[in-house]
Amino acid sequence: MRTLFWIIALFAMAAGLVVAARYNTGYVLLVLPPYRAELSLNLLLILLFVGFIAGHLLVRLVSGTLRLPARVREYRIARHYRKAQATLTEALQDFFAGRYARAEKAAASSIKLGEYAGLGAILAARAAHELRAYDRRDVYLAQIPAQTPEDTMVKAVTEAELMLDHRRFHEALNLLKALPKKHTAALRLELKAQQLAKNWDQVLALVEQLEKRKVFDVGQAEQIRRHALSENLKRKAIDSHALEAAWQKIPPREKRDGRLAAVAARCFIALGNREQARRAIEGSLEDNWDSELIGLYAECPGEDVVRQIERAEAWLKDHPNDAMLLLALGRLCARQELWGKAQSYLEASIAVEPTYSAHLTLAQLQENLGNPDTARKHYRESLELAVAQLRQTSGGRRKTTL
Repeated sequence: MRTLFWIIALFAMAAGLVVAARYNTGYVLLVLPPYRAELSLNLLLILLFVGFIAGHLLVRLVSGTLRLPARVREYRIARHYRKAQATLTEALQDFFAGRYARAEKAAASSIKLGEYAGLGAILAARAAHELRAYDRRDVYLAQIPAQTPEDTMVKAVTEAELMLDHRRFHEALNLLKALPKKHTAALRLELKAQQLAKNWDQVLALVEQLEKRKVFDVGQAEQIRRHALSENLKRKAIDSHALEAAWQKIPPREKRDGRLAAVAARCFIALGNREQARRAIEGSLEDNWDSELIGLYAECPGEDVVRQIERAEAWLKDHPNDAMLLLALGRLCARQELWGKAQSYLEASIAVEPTYSAHLTLAQLQENLGNPDTARKHYRESLELAVAQLRQTSGGRRKTTL
């Protein structure tokens, strides 16, 4: 529509000029002694217009000729840039498609083109790493520029991630520690490195930071924190003072976790601190009942075993069919030489769930009571259950391996 409007306007203008020229009888006299020329005004106007157009075209021609080398250079640069971009895109597509050899080749070409040398070197290093060409990987890593803080961070994070794949966690930690400020991805890499290095105090600190950044949900953070606390307690289990200090540093909420309390109890029992083991178990069982944890209760008798029996019998009112609780009561009563009660609790435990531990304890009790035939019967049943459990465990492991 706009084009049609301009065509109509031009025709109208041309018609107007023709009509105006018919009524224009003026002339122009040009004098340059001894010459003089007389031109009609219409012709002069036409010559001026043609001259203007010719001059404009001449100026543009000269300007275009002078700018030709620069335009050729710009064209070559643009073509080079497009080629580099296409090469890097091809490398990325091949890498994420799993064609690592092709990705490395394309990334190496990108490095030579120079436009995306840093990204090309990172991509080539990762592709070579996947191909287990570690010498080439290291060569590519050395080509990553480190001119700005961002370049330094990219290089350090890439190298640290590749080092962790080889479990070279000390080198990865040295690279990550050199960073002035860590983003979330770097913190996650550091967490993995600290876990491999078994630096559990640092693991706990990093989990807290990552939880604040919403990297882990509550369940994931609790699982990592619980594992770190457990491993830290096991590491401190060679010294009673260090173990006690580590246990006291744990928040009360974490101490009530059954699995963590079980680890602490085993560590305290191993060091002979049965009183602390008993307190750890009782503190956890008050809030969260754990049948596996109650099995340790009989292994840490305190000075007042009768009080332990009374407390366990109070738990029995709420958990009358807990085989492990009945077993623990049987062991505690046997330790206190309450033979009748011990036998009753052990038989009740076997009635709820026959276990080799309950049969073994009852066999030892019958042996002490002078009942060798009954003792042999329970020894045999204990052995059969133990063998069956070993077979089941080995069968499960074999299936997992297959």
